[in-house]
Order: sequence, then C-alpha cells, then structure tokens
Amino acid sequence: MNTQPTTRRPRADGKRSRHAILDAAARLATVEGLNGLSIGGLAEHIGMSKSGLYAHFKSKEELQLATIDTAAGLFSAEVVEPGRAAPAGRARLWALSNEFLAHLERGVFPGGCFFASVAAEIDTRPGRVRDRIIEFIESWVGELIQAVEDAQRLGEIDATEGAGQLAFEVNAMLLMANAAYVMDPGPDPLDRARRGIERLIGPAPAG
Repeated sequence: MNTQPTTRRPRADGKRSRHAILDAAARLATVEGLNGLSIGGLAEHIGMSKSGLYAHFKSKEELQLATIDTAAGLFSAEVVEPGRAAPAGRARLWALSNEFLAHLERGVFPGGCFFASVAAEIDTRPGRVRDRIIEFIESWVGELIQAVEDAQRLGEIDATEGAGQLAFEVNAMLLMANAAYVMDPGPDPLDRARRGIERLIGPAPAG
C-alpha cells in the first residue's frame, strides 16, 4: 500500500479555463478599460458564474495584473518575437514597427494596442497595476532603442543621433497610427506611420 503523500496538481481544465478568462479579459480591456473589468462583468461577458471566476481571482487587482501579463504575452508573440527574427539593425527596427502595425490590422485586440489603451487610463493612478504597465512599455521601448543602437553600430543610421530620441519618435509614429486606426480602421494611418518612420531611419530593407 502506497503511504506516500500525493501532491495535488492544478487540473488541466482549470488552467484552460483561466487562460480563456484572461484572453477574454485582455481583449475586453481595450474596449471597456482595465477599470471597467470586474469579476461580475467579466463573468457575464464570458457566460460564467461569479463564483466560478472568484475561484481563479480573489480581487479585481489580481484580475487586472493577470490580464496585463496575458496581454504582454500576446503582444510579445504577435509583435516582439516576429520582429526579433529579422537581422539586427535597421531591418529589425523596421520589422518591429511593421509587426506593431500588422497586429492592429489583424485585430489582435479589438480596441487597438492593449498597452496604449490602458496606459492612457491608468497613467495617473499609482500602484501595482500602473507599475506593471510601465514595466512592459519600458521593455518595448527598450527593444526599439536596442534596434537603433545596432543599426548605428552597423553604420545604417547616423551614430550622432540619440538612440533614445529616435526610438521615442518611431514609437510616437506607431502610437499615433494606433489612435487613428482605432477611430477609423483603414490603411491610411498605417501607411502614414510607415512614411514617417522612413523619414526618420531610411527605407525598409528590400526582401
């Protein structure tokens, strides 16, 4: 007879349920805002009982933090990882920019870029939720800065230009395209962003 204690493992269906909840929450937050997320409202949106949702998240803040982490994973998979696949330098800077614009076109989040949406809502409210959003935005801008620095090292972009400033300006183009695209989906704001980025860093590499 086995007298060894057994270790309870999270049930697979529980993990799948949590993933489905957070996926829905990340998309809903771009439309209704992070503060618009409530356990009751989200439960109704996905057709789940409040008690069932409480089994996964004990507070609104816990739900918000988990939603941010899920959105970060989606953004990384849809934008950052494909962008990193390009060669270091200007090609990668262009790839990151184009993948950002492409994720808007694909409607990964119905309200546009998740982090642009929630940053505008949370920026004056200190706390763990704001800190988590800032942390991710800084990591994204860091990707752009690294790509600029690599391009400068390779002689593809003028090394006298401040890498942080160039990355800021590229990101500003992307954020403006996001805002315009959310209000009026169509190719024009995305094309304008690409033309603006070309003026800043030169044409995208062929191929």
